Amino acid sequence: MRGETIGLRARHDDDIPVLHSELYEDVATRSRADSRPWRPLSAAHSPFVVAGPEDDVAWFSVEELASGELAGEAVLWGIDTHNRSAHLGLALRPAFRGRGLASDAVRTLCAYGFAVRGLQRLQLETLTDNAPMLAAATGAGFLREGTLRRAAWTYDGWADQAVLGLLVDDWEPREKQPAR
Repeated sequence: MRGETIGLRARHDDDIPVLHSELYEDVATRSRADSRPWRPLSAAHSPFVVAGPEDDVAWFSVEELASGELAGEAVLWGIDTHNRSAHLGLALRPAFRGRGLASDAVRTLCAYGFAVRGLQRLQLETLTDNAPMLAAATGAGFLREGTLRRAAWTYDGWADQAVLGLLVDDWEPREKQPAR
């Protein structure tokens, strides 16, 4: 799937060492992005390894369209086909942050969740001090639904977590773009 500045594609084997090195091995940053405790893992056992298709998760690599470079990872997880809902996650490599790619990636994940998967609700959780993710989410139409106080251990202390949601009825898809 393509956005304006990013593409979402299947994970390639050569993505794994890059994502593992830049997004997993940075312990302090990883602890802010994942509720599971960090453990030393080799790239062969990396959380970025995708074993195969799963009904409750959709893993993507994020590619910057202008350069064709791997920019990060995106995921819809906890896909609940009965309630037609899922959680959204995104992590960009340090060199690709601050370029507006997160906003486009969130919008493109919404298109995948709503238009392709037929979901009716998307939710994301992020730390309350993660201003770039909060901006990307609210820019895509997500509404802040609450704050979970001291819900996340972040390497050296507790942090509050914001919960945001977007319903398909409130989603505003991009105009259909001509084929390129």
